[in-house]
Amino acid sequence: MSIRPVKRVSQSIPTMEGAGVRLRRAFGFGDTSDFDPFLMMDDFRGDRPEDYQAGFPWHPHRGIETITYVLAGSVDHGDSLGNRGTLGSGDVQWMTAGSGILHQEMPAGDAKGRMHGFQLWANLPAHLKMTRPRYQDVPASAIPEVIDDDGTRVRVICGDFWGKAGPVDGVAAEPRYLDVTVPGGKKKRLKVEDFRQAFAYIFEGSGDFASASEPFGALREAQVDGEEVLVRDKVGNRSLVVFGAGDEISVQAGDEGVRFLLVSGRPLREPIAWHGPIVMNTQAEIRQAMNDLRSGEFIKR
Repeated sequence: MSIRPVKRVSQSIPTMEGAGVRLRRAFGFGDTSDFDPFLMMDDFRGDRPEDYQAGFPWHPHRGIETITYVLAGSVDHGDSLGNRGTLGSGDVQWMTAGSGILHQEMPAGDAKGRMHGFQLWANLPAHLKMTRPRYQDVPASAIPEVIDDDGTRVRVICGDFWGKAGPVDGVAAEPRYLDVTVPGGKKKRLKVEDFRQAFAYIFEGSGDFASASEPFGALREAQVDGEEVLVRDKVGNRSLVVFGAGDEISVQAGDEGVRFLLVSGRPLREPIAWHGPIVMNTQAEIRQAMNDLRSGEFIKR
Protein backbone atom coordinates (compact mmCIF):
# COMPACT_ATOMS: atom_id res chain seq x y z
CA MET A 1 0.00 0.00 0.00
CA SER A 2 1.26 3.49 -0.81
CA ILE A 3 0.14 6.66 0.97
CA ARG A 4 -0.97 9.43 -1.38
CA PRO A 5 1.19 12.54 -1.00
CA VAL A 6 -0.47 15.91 -0.60
CA LYS A 7 -0.06 17.91 -3.81
CA ARG A 8 -1.38 21.14 -2.33
CA VAL A 9 -3.62 22.68 0.31
CA SER A 10 -5.80 25.74 -0.24
CA GLN A 11 -8.62 27.63 1.44
CA SER A 12 -12.05 27.87 -0.16
CA ILE A 13 -12.66 31.34 -1.59
CA PRO A 14 -15.59 33.61 -0.64
CA THR A 15 -17.87 34.29 -3.60
CA MET A 16 -21.48 35.07 -4.42
CA GLU A 17 -23.80 33.01 -6.60
CA GLY A 18 -27.47 32.74 -7.52
CA ALA A 19 -29.52 35.77 -6.52
CA GLY A 20 -27.00 36.79 -3.86
CA VAL A 21 -25.99 33.71 -1.85
CA ARG A 22 -22.71 34.14 0.02
CA LEU A 23 -20.70 30.93 -0.11
CA ARG A 24 -17.18 29.54 -0.29
CA ARG A 25 -15.84 27.90 -3.47
CA ALA A 26 -13.37 25.09 -2.91
CA PHE A 27 -12.60 24.81 -6.64
CA GLY A 28 -14.29 25.37 -9.97
CA PHE A 29 -14.06 26.97 -13.41
CA GLY A 30 -10.77 27.39 -15.19
CA ASP A 31 -8.38 24.43 -15.03
CA THR A 32 -9.98 21.59 -13.04
CA SER A 33 -7.72 18.81 -14.36
CA ASP A 34 -6.58 17.87 -10.83
CA PHE A 35 -10.22 17.14 -9.92
CA ASP A 36 -11.39 15.36 -13.09
CA PRO A 37 -14.16 14.04 -13.26
CA PHE A 38 -15.36 16.76 -10.86
CA LEU A 39 -15.83 20.34 -11.97
CA MET A 40 -16.74 22.49 -8.98
CA MET A 41 -17.52 22.33 -5.27
CA ASP A 42 -19.26 25.01 -3.18
CA ASP A 43 -19.66 25.19 0.59
CA PHE A 44 -22.73 27.24 1.48
CA ARG A 45 -23.26 27.87 5.17
CA GLY A 46 -24.28 30.65 7.50
CA ASP A 47 -26.51 31.67 10.36
CA ARG A 48 -27.81 34.91 8.81
CA PRO A 49 -30.80 34.37 6.48
CA GLU A 50 -29.87 37.45 4.44
CA ASP A 51 -26.71 35.61 3.35
CA TYR A 52 -28.55 32.70 1.71
CA GLN A 53 -32.33 33.17 1.50
CA ALA A 54 -32.27 34.78 -2.00
CA GLY A 55 -31.32 31.31 -3.22
CA PHE A 56 -30.65 30.04 -6.70
CA PRO A 57 -33.67 30.94 -8.90
CA TRP A 58 -34.37 29.29 -12.25
CA HIS A 59 -31.20 28.46 -14.18
CA PRO A 60 -30.24 25.91 -16.87
CA HIS A 61 -27.98 22.87 -16.60
CA ARG A 62 -26.69 20.63 -19.38
CA GLY A 63 -23.88 18.08 -19.65
CA ILE A 64 -23.23 17.59 -15.92
CA GLU A 65 -24.48 16.09 -12.68
CA THR A 66 -25.09 18.23 -9.59
CA ILE A 67 -24.85 16.70 -6.12
CA THR A 68 -26.42 18.61 -3.22
CA TYR A 69 -25.71 17.46 0.36
CA VAL A 70 -27.52 19.27 3.17
CA LEU A 71 -26.21 19.27 6.75
CA ALA A 72 -28.38 21.96 8.37
CA GLY A 73 -31.53 23.79 7.31
CA SER A 74 -33.31 22.74 4.12
CA VAL A 75 -33.38 23.31 0.36
CA ASP A 76 -36.62 23.49 -1.64
CA HIS A 77 -36.08 22.52 -5.26
CA GLY A 78 -38.11 22.43 -8.44
CA ASP A 79 -37.53 22.00 -12.15
CA SER A 80 -39.02 22.52 -15.59
CA LEU A 81 -40.24 18.90 -15.74
CA GLY A 82 -42.54 19.41 -12.76
CA ASN A 83 -40.41 17.75 -10.09
CA ARG A 84 -40.64 19.31 -6.62
CA GLY A 85 -39.24 18.46 -3.23
CA THR A 86 -37.36 19.50 -0.10
CA LEU A 87 -33.96 18.34 1.11
CA GLY A 88 -33.50 18.29 4.89
CA SER A 89 -30.57 17.69 7.20
CA GLY A 90 -28.49 14.72 6.01
CA ASP A 91 -30.36 14.38 2.69
CA VAL A 92 -28.73 14.18 -0.75
CA GLN A 93 -29.94 14.96 -4.25
CA TRP A 94 -27.96 13.62 -7.19
CA MET A 95 -29.32 15.28 -10.32
CA THR A 96 -28.21 14.18 -13.76
CA ALA A 97 -28.92 17.23 -15.92
CA GLY A 98 -27.95 15.42 -19.13
CA SER A 99 -29.55 16.96 -22.22
CA GLY A 100 -30.94 19.89 -20.27
CA ILE A 101 -33.09 21.02 -17.40
CA LEU A 102 -34.18 24.30 -15.82
CA HIS A 103 -33.78 24.12 -12.07
CA GLN A 104 -34.12 26.20 -8.92
CA GLU A 105 -32.91 25.70 -5.35
CA MET A 106 -34.10 27.86 -2.46
CA PRO A 107 -32.35 27.36 0.91
CA ALA A 108 -33.95 27.96 4.30
CA GLY A 109 -32.42 27.97 7.78
CA ASP A 110 -33.27 25.73 10.70
CA ALA A 111 -35.00 26.97 13.87
CA LYS A 112 -31.85 28.92 14.76
CA GLY A 113 -31.42 30.34 11.26
CA ARG A 114 -28.51 28.05 10.38
CA MET A 115 -27.97 26.74 6.86
CA HIS A 116 -25.18 24.43 5.72
CA GLY A 117 -24.73 22.34 2.62
CA PHE A 118 -22.42 21.48 -0.26
CA GLN A 119 -22.91 21.33 -3.99
CA LEU A 120 -20.54 19.28 -6.12
CA TRP A 121 -20.59 19.19 -9.92
CA ALA A 122 -19.52 16.00 -11.71
CA ASN A 123 -18.80 15.95 -15.43
CA LEU A 124 -20.57 13.59 -17.82
CA PRO A 125 -18.58 11.81 -20.55
CA ALA A 126 -19.24 12.96 -24.11
CA HIS A 127 -21.47 10.00 -24.96
CA LEU A 128 -23.78 10.75 -22.00
CA LYS A 129 -23.95 14.55 -22.10
CA MET A 130 -27.28 14.46 -23.92
CA THR A 131 -28.73 11.62 -21.87
CA ARG A 132 -32.22 11.95 -20.38
CA PRO A 133 -32.30 13.96 -17.11
CA ARG A 134 -33.00 12.08 -13.89
CA TYR A 135 -32.99 12.54 -10.13
CA GLN A 136 -31.84 10.39 -7.27
CA ASP A 137 -33.31 11.93 -4.12
CA VAL A 138 -31.82 10.20 -1.08
CA PRO A 139 -33.15 10.72 2.47
CA ALA A 140 -30.66 10.72 5.33
CA SER A 141 -32.10 7.43 6.61
CA ALA A 142 -31.05 5.65 3.40
CA ILE A 143 -27.37 6.62 3.65
CA PRO A 144 -25.38 3.88 5.39
CA GLU A 145 -22.93 4.81 8.14
CA VAL A 146 -20.07 2.56 9.22
CA ILE A 147 -18.21 2.96 12.51
CA ASP A 148 -14.72 1.53 12.98
CA ASP A 149 -13.33 0.22 16.27
CA ASP A 150 -11.48 3.50 16.96
CA GLY A 151 -14.68 5.55 16.57
CA THR A 152 -14.08 6.71 12.99
CA ARG A 153 -17.46 7.24 11.30
CA VAL A 154 -18.06 7.20 7.54
CA ARG A 155 -21.34 8.03 5.77
CA VAL A 156 -21.26 6.36 2.35
CA ILE A 157 -23.19 8.59 -0.05
CA CYS A 158 -21.92 7.04 -3.27
CA GLY A 159 -19.64 4.10 -4.05
CA ASP A 160 -18.49 1.15 -1.96
CA PHE A 161 -16.55 1.54 1.28
CA TRP A 162 -15.88 -0.75 4.26
CA GLY A 163 -18.42 -3.26 3.04
CA LYS A 164 -21.24 -0.75 2.53
CA ALA A 165 -22.63 0.60 -0.74
CA GLY A 166 -24.01 4.11 -1.03
CA PRO A 167 -27.58 4.52 -2.31
CA VAL A 168 -26.63 6.56 -5.41
CA ASP A 169 -26.01 4.33 -8.43
CA GLY A 170 -25.54 4.35 -12.19
CA VAL A 171 -23.16 7.33 -12.19
CA ALA A 172 -20.72 7.50 -15.07
CA ALA A 173 -17.41 8.37 -13.39
CA GLU A 174 -17.54 5.70 -10.65
CA PRO A 175 -17.41 8.37 -7.94
CA ARG A 176 -17.01 7.68 -4.26
CA TYR A 177 -18.43 10.37 -1.97
CA LEU A 178 -17.78 9.93 1.76
CA ASP A 179 -18.48 12.03 4.85
CA VAL A 180 -15.69 11.05 7.28
CA THR A 181 -15.31 11.85 10.98
CA VAL A 182 -12.07 10.85 12.77
CA PRO A 183 -12.04 11.27 16.60
CA GLY A 184 -9.53 13.54 18.30
CA GLY A 185 -5.95 12.29 18.32
CA LYS A 186 -6.65 9.25 16.14
CA LYS A 187 -4.66 8.39 13.02
CA LYS A 188 -6.50 6.74 10.13
CA ARG A 189 -5.64 5.32 6.73
CA LEU A 190 -8.45 5.19 4.17
CA LYS A 191 -8.32 3.28 0.91
CA VAL A 192 -8.59 5.22 -2.37
CA GLU A 193 -7.83 3.04 -5.41
CA ASP A 194 -4.94 4.28 -7.51
CA PHE A 195 -7.04 4.80 -10.66
CA ARG A 196 -8.99 7.56 -8.88
CA GLN A 197 -8.27 11.25 -8.50
CA ALA A 198 -9.06 12.34 -4.96
CA PHE A 199 -9.49 15.35 -2.72
CA ALA A 200 -10.63 16.07 0.83
CA TYR A 201 -12.57 19.11 2.04
CA ILE A 202 -12.37 19.78 5.78
CA PHE A 203 -15.39 21.44 7.39
CA GLU A 204 -14.99 20.68 11.10
CA GLY A 205 -11.91 20.38 13.31
CA SER A 206 -8.42 19.90 11.91
CA GLY A 207 -6.02 17.19 10.81
CA ASP A 208 -2.66 16.39 9.24
CA PHE A 209 -3.07 14.61 5.90
CA ALA A 210 0.65 14.10 5.21
CA SER A 211 2.40 10.78 5.63
CA ALA A 212 5.61 10.68 7.63
CA SER A 213 7.64 10.54 4.40
CA GLU A 214 5.66 13.23 2.58
CA PRO A 215 5.42 16.37 4.74
CA PHE A 216 3.59 19.35 3.32
CA GLY A 217 3.00 22.97 4.13
CA ALA A 218 5.38 25.56 5.49
CA LEU A 219 7.24 24.85 8.69
CA ARG A 220 7.18 27.60 11.30
CA GLU A 221 9.06 28.27 14.50
CA ALA A 222 7.23 27.85 17.79
CA GLN A 223 8.00 27.75 21.51
CA VAL A 224 7.54 24.29 23.04
CA ASP A 225 8.58 23.85 26.69
CA GLY A 226 10.71 26.98 26.40
CA GLU A 227 12.60 25.82 23.30
CA GLU A 228 12.39 26.96 19.68
CA VAL A 229 11.20 24.09 17.48
CA LEU A 230 9.86 23.69 13.96
CA VAL A 231 6.20 22.66 13.73
CA ARG A 232 3.76 22.12 10.89
CA ASP A 233 0.25 23.51 11.12
CA LYS A 234 -2.66 21.14 10.76
CA VAL A 235 -5.24 21.66 8.02
CA GLY A 236 -8.44 23.21 9.36
CA ASN A 237 -11.94 24.38 8.53
CA ARG A 238 -12.76 25.20 4.88
CA SER A 239 -9.48 23.72 3.62
CA LEU A 240 -9.14 21.73 0.39
CA VAL A 241 -6.50 18.98 0.23
CA VAL A 242 -5.55 17.65 -3.22
CA PHE A 243 -3.84 14.24 -3.25
CA GLY A 244 -1.28 12.78 -5.59
CA ALA A 245 -1.02 9.16 -6.74
CA GLY A 246 -1.32 6.21 -4.37
CA ASP A 247 -3.92 3.85 -2.95
CA GLU A 248 -4.50 5.21 0.57
CA ILE A 249 -4.74 8.54 2.31
CA SER A 250 -3.48 9.12 5.83
CA VAL A 251 -5.01 11.54 8.34
CA GLN A 252 -3.98 12.37 11.89
CA ALA A 253 -6.88 14.11 13.61
CA GLY A 254 -6.28 17.13 15.82
CA ASP A 255 -7.29 17.15 19.47
CA GLU A 256 -10.86 18.20 18.58
CA GLY A 257 -11.18 15.58 15.82
CA VAL A 258 -11.70 16.22 12.13
CA ARG A 259 -14.65 15.88 9.75
CA PHE A 260 -14.23 16.06 5.99
CA LEU A 261 -15.65 15.04 2.65
CA LEU A 262 -13.46 12.52 0.83
CA VAL A 263 -14.34 12.51 -2.88
CA SER A 264 -12.73 10.47 -5.63
CA GLY A 265 -13.53 9.28 -9.16
CA ARG A 266 -12.17 7.91 -12.40
CA PRO A 267 -10.94 10.80 -14.58
CA LEU A 268 -12.64 11.25 -17.97
CA ARG A 269 -9.71 13.08 -19.61
CA GLU A 270 -11.96 14.79 -22.15
CA PRO A 271 -11.93 18.40 -23.38
CA ILE A 272 -14.15 20.80 -21.44
CA ALA A 273 -16.08 23.81 -22.75
CA TRP A 274 -17.69 25.96 -20.03
CA HIS A 275 -20.59 28.36 -20.04
CA GLY A 276 -21.65 28.70 -16.40
CA PRO A 277 -23.86 25.72 -15.51
CA ILE A 278 -23.61 24.30 -19.03
CA VAL A 279 -20.51 22.13 -19.58
CA MET A 280 -19.89 20.46 -22.93
CA ASN A 281 -16.84 19.24 -24.87
CA THR A 282 -16.67 21.90 -27.61
CA GLN A 283 -17.55 25.56 -28.11
CA ALA A 284 -19.85 24.49 -30.97
CA GLU A 285 -21.87 22.46 -28.44
CA ILE A 286 -22.01 25.48 -26.13
CA ARG A 287 -23.32 27.63 -28.98
CA GLN A 288 -25.96 25.00 -29.74
CA ALA A 289 -27.04 24.97 -26.09
CA MET A 290 -27.41 28.76 -26.09
CA ASN A 291 -29.38 28.62 -29.35
CA ASP A 292 -31.62 25.96 -27.77
CA LEU A 293 -32.23 28.24 -24.78
CA ARG A 294 -33.19 31.17 -27.01
CA SER A 295 -35.44 29.08 -29.26
CA GLY A 296 -37.23 27.24 -26.45
CA GLU A 297 -35.74 23.88 -27.46
CA PHE A 298 -33.39 23.43 -24.48
CA ILE A 299 -35.67 20.93 -22.74
CA LYS A 300 -35.81 17.70 -24.75
CA ARG A 301 -39.08 15.85 -24.29
